[in-house]
Amino acid sequence: MINNHLENKRYTNLVSDILENEEFTKLSSITHHGSNRFDHCLRVSYWSYKVGKALRLDYEKIARAGLLHDFFIDDNTNLNRKDKTIILMNHPQYALENASKYFDLTDMEKDIILTHMFPVSPKRVPKYLESWIVDIVDDFVAIYEKTYIVRRELSAATSFLLIFIINYFR
Repeated sequence: MINNHLENKRYTNLVSDILENEEFTKLSSITHHGSNRFDHCLRVSYWSYKVGKALRLDYEKIARAGLLHDFFIDDNTNLNRKDKTIILMNHPQYALENASKYFDLTDMEKDIILTHMFPVSPKRVPKYLESWIVDIVDDFVAIYEKTYIVRRELSAATSFLLIFIINYFR
């Protein structure tokens, strides 16, 4: 995911304490958008960091809060629609409470975590441009992840069709 070695090192230095946190690593066992919550948080954090850096924003806070935006351990894969909706609406608060147990957060980082679901959670409007960046990147990453299975199946179907056509015309 992170191509440039130097950029990888800069980013990793900013978030290494989070990535090494035993509680945070548990996110890798929780299904999320067809992948796992750890990888999702890492994607959101890294791409938000890149955007923030390009825009000369506080990319350090963006990287850290982006990584913590979905830092809650509840696995909601087997819940009914109503319970999933409740978690969807409230998980920013759960993530903030959990992140605050393990890390010292600035006001901006708290805002990034709390508002990353705007406008789904309309009562929490982002206060900072950095919060908007994580909110928007999270949306794009979620769409990318949710369409992964469809893209993989289309790729397999396309490959099968091409093999069939090649063998048919031999």
